Amino acid sequence: MKCLLIASESAEVLFYWTDHDFEMSLRQRFEKMVEQHGEVHAPAFEDSINTLFAPLLISCITLNEKISDTYTSFVSENNYLFILHQFGECTYIAVNGDGSENEDDLRRKIFVLKKIIDMRFGLVTLDASILKKKLRPQGTEQRCKVWKMLQNMLITYSHLREEDQSFLVEAVERLIHPQLCEQCIEFLDRQVVQQINSSMERADEEVMHTFILVHTKLLAFFSSRNASSLKPSDLLSLILIAQDMYPSDGNLIGKDLETTPVTEEFYTPELLPGAHGVGESVGSSSHLFQLTDSEIQVAEDTLQALESLPSGGSVPKKVFLDANLKDNYCPMMPHNMYCMSLWPGISLVLLTKHPSSHVAVSLYQLLDAFTVLEAKLSDSQEFGHTSRLYPNMSNLRQRMDKFIKPVGVRERQVKLLSAWVDFKNKAFSKLDAGNPQELLQACRNVKSQLCLVYQQYFLLKPSGDSQHLSVNLQAKILKIVQEKLMDWKDFLLVKSKRNTTMISYLQDFPGLIHFIYVDRTVGQMIAPSLNMSGKSTELGKGPVAAFIKSKMWSLVGMGRRYLQKGYTTLTFRDGDYYCCYFLWFENETGYKLPVIELPVLSDDSAPIGMLTGDYYRKLLRYYGKNHSLEMIKCFELLTIHLGVIPTEFVIQQCSDLARKLWEPSRIPLL
Repeated sequence: MKCLLIASESAEVLFYWTDHDFEMSLRQRFEKMVEQHGEVHAPAFEDSINTLFAPLLISCITLNEKISDTYTSFVSENNYLFILHQFGECTYIAVNGDGSENEDDLRRKIFVLKKIIDMRFGLVTLDASILKKKLRPQGTEQRCKVWKMLQNMLITYSHLREEDQSFLVEAVERLIHPQLCEQCIEFLDRQVVQQINSSMERADEEVMHTFILVHTKLLAFFSSRNASSLKPSDLLSLILIAQDMYPSDGNLIGKDLETTPVTEEFYTPELLPGAHGVGESVGSSSHLFQLTDSEIQVAEDTLQALESLPSGGSVPKKVFLDANLKDNYCPMMPHNMYCMSLWPGISLVLLTKHPSSHVAVSLYQLLDAFTVLEAKLSDSQEFGHTSRLYPNMSNLRQRMDKFIKPVGVRERQVKLLSAWVDFKNKAFSKLDAGNPQELLQACRNVKSQLCLVYQQYFLLKPSGDSQHLSVNLQAKILKIVQEKLMDWKDFLLVKSKRNTTMISYLQDFPGLIHFIYVDRTVGQMIAPSLNMSGKSTELGKGPVAAFIKSKMWSLVGMGRRYLQKGYTTLTFRDGDYYCCYFLWFENETGYKLPVIELPVLSDDSAPIGMLTGDYYRKLLRYYGKNHSLEMIKCFELLTIHLGVIPTEFVIQQCSDLARKLWEPSRIPLL
């Protein structure tokens, strides 16, 4: 039985998700309470959640106020495990009552939920009052819509983490077919990005990134020349959103898998006619395929795909992504995400830049400055002139005045101007000291008004707004991509289930049962497929594959626990198997760099991964402090061998396997 909720500092539940067993248990409990007290009606389930968690929330708030500390985890008398984490003024609580999840599992879900909220609401998450209204709108219908969106994302994430190796280790898995990948990248550039960006129907939007997914695997990815690079953690989050919109059907190609011989050879259609090497041109789109009855087939597929798109395919999802531009940085740059189903299991994703992106950069810079100033004002024991606390105060004043002049016309921006004038009167007083609490409150007011302006630009839809790609343009692009991939459709669906198989490794690595190799620098992984649905796999029938899967899932968890304690190597015997975990660093030429002492993380720190705080990005920065002249790369390898293999051979095989896997990780991406 499971539950996850977010509560405000006033102990009001802003969001909750429960599984069926937990919900039924609560309903029965409150029905008994109603009978005992002789009440006529049972409270609404939402009110029941508030009542149930109120004592715990009030206790947390009191502890925080009195000693600036609170619970991080505890186990109740009935063996329910509670994990708590504070983000700003919001308390996140995750509960498990059946022993199916440990502390790391629950804490990971909390941080993933925070990542989802940041990605969907952007910089307004810096203001608790605005975030509260976003998570808990007044209207019941709107509140249900927001909660359902977050609940579905959590359910999708939980399912993928239990079933998909890429979400287990939190890294993107590429579909390994370099020639097809290269050709797809080329036509994504010429016939998708360039065509959209030169169209009159794009409504001032510009495609920054586009990629093709086959289930959760990345077939091809292309970024326009003036786009910021897309962080691996953001790409994995976008794959999560795409899977939430168009869930993969596990039985979609079950029949194909059962009847396909277990070999490393696949039916591969002839390469696209007119295909050339890198840098050479590809023939015109009308000559790429010679299909029988292609017009009829494409028309039917396009119609089916368009019918599955929400609101006729015209309304994108707003997402906020990390953007590292030439001269500026914004961790939550607004983008529009268009996700279109080409066929069941295969999707096309477009990411377009918002026309007012420059405003987002300015707002982030100002919000970052006021957040730093707020922290210094809150912590400082001596309040004097603000320049003592914040040396760049004159620069902040100039940037704020410059920002307000061109935008100060709407009601929200008038309020921003008023708050800024009030702050200037208090902060730039000729007196050396002023009222510290008034100055702190004035700083918070400006910050809140900046968040409201951000909300007005990027989260509120103006009446009559149509700033998105036209339905006609989307349909046109959908048809183009379907025409290109028509001959490859069935092959891709089967390939996605058997992307990499163990057969090609058995001759060189006898005794090796399974492995996962991760390039943490680019956030990509390679692993043999684990198929549970087919009647027969190279690991035998379903139960054998399921057993190996449970061993690998357990190894990933143990590797993370030891990495959290600062260990980069772990080897141990587990019954009839020998398990290994390695993390190491290399320079750009592949030379292995010396091991250093890694920082030890506390038990309540962010879980290791990409979706939960981007641990590996921080680790690369930490290691790179002493290697400023080199490009540092980080890798992980997890292996399971038969226990009869001598230990020295296992270690040697792991070293040889890492060298063999180093090159295939360089499948063309951009």
